[in-house]
Amino acid sequence: MTLIVSEKKNHMDKYITLQQIDEATGAIRGRTSHQPRVGLILGSGLNALADSVQKADFIPFGDLPHWPRSTVPGHAGRLVIGELAGQTVFVMQGRVHYYEGYSMSQVTLPVRVMQRLGLEMLFVTNAAGGINPEFVPGDVMLITDNLNLVGMSGANPLMGPNIDELGPRFPDMSRAYDPDLMNLARKVARERNIPLREGVYCGLSGPSFESPADLRFLRMAGADAVGMSTVPEVIVARHGGLRVLGFSGISNKANLDGSTLTTHEEVIEAGKVITPKIETIVRGVLRSL
Repeated sequence: MTLIVSEKKNHMDKYITLQQIDEATGAIRGRTSHQPRVGLILGSGLNALADSVQKADFIPFGDLPHWPRSTVPGHAGRLVIGELAGQTVFVMQGRVHYYEGYSMSQVTLPVRVMQRLGLEMLFVTNAAGGINPEFVPGDVMLITDNLNLVGMSGANPLMGPNIDELGPRFPDMSRAYDPDLMNLARKVARERNIPLREGVYCGLSGPSFESPADLRFLRMAGADAVGMSTVPEVIVARHGGLRVLGFSGISNKANLDGSTLTTHEEVIEAGKVITPKIETIVRGVLRSL
C-alpha cells in the first residue's frame, strides 16, 4: 500500500497546481509595476531581442517559486518585463525544454503565469531545422500550423487534471496560430522587404538531432521545419485563450541524406543573422496592434 501511494504521489507531482501558478504570478507582481499585454518567448540564439526592451525589470528564473530553470547554452534564463514598440511586454529570455527533464506541465508553467497576469497574446520564436528543400539557414518562417508528434505519443501538456479556471478540458486547436496576427506579420515583412517563409513546424522532444530517416518521414508528413520546443507552449496558450503568433528561425538545413552534421553551435551562430529579421517583424506587429 505504501508503494502504491508513493507512486501516485510522484505521478501527481509532475502536474503544476493552480496554487503554484498563482505563487509564481504573485512573485512577479511583487517585482514589477508593469502590466504586460504581450508575451514573447525567445528561442536558441534569439536572446538579443530582449536587449531592446525599455524601462525593463529583470527577474532571473531562479528567483521565482516553482519556475523551471534553463540549462541550455544560448538561453539566458530570465524574464525581461518592460516596453517595446509601444506595447508592454513580458519577455522570456530563453525557455525550458521537455528534454531537460521537466514535465510538460512544468515546461508550460510560464505560459500559465502569463495567462494569470492578464496577457492577451503570446509571440513564440524558435531555432529550427529547415526540412522544406527551399529553406536555407538565415530564413524566417511564419508558423502557420504545427505537428504535435510529442503530444500524439502521449506527452500532451494538457494531460492530467484539468484546471477549469484556466481553460476547457478539450480545447479546439484548428486555429492554433492567430490569422489576424499572421496577416499583420505578412504585411510588416512586405513593407520591410524581409523575405518571409511560411509553413508547418514540427515539435519533437530532443535532445538528439533528427536522423535522416526521421527527417524524410517528417517531410512526407507535411512538416517544413523541426525543433524541440514551442508546440507545448502554444497548446497551453490556446487552452488559456491567448492569441498566438509564431516564428521559426531556420538555423540549419535538414540533413535528409546523412551527408552533414548538425551542431548546437551552428544554431546559435545562425541566430545572429535571424534575430534582426524577427525583431523587425515583431516590432512592426507590436506597433500595429
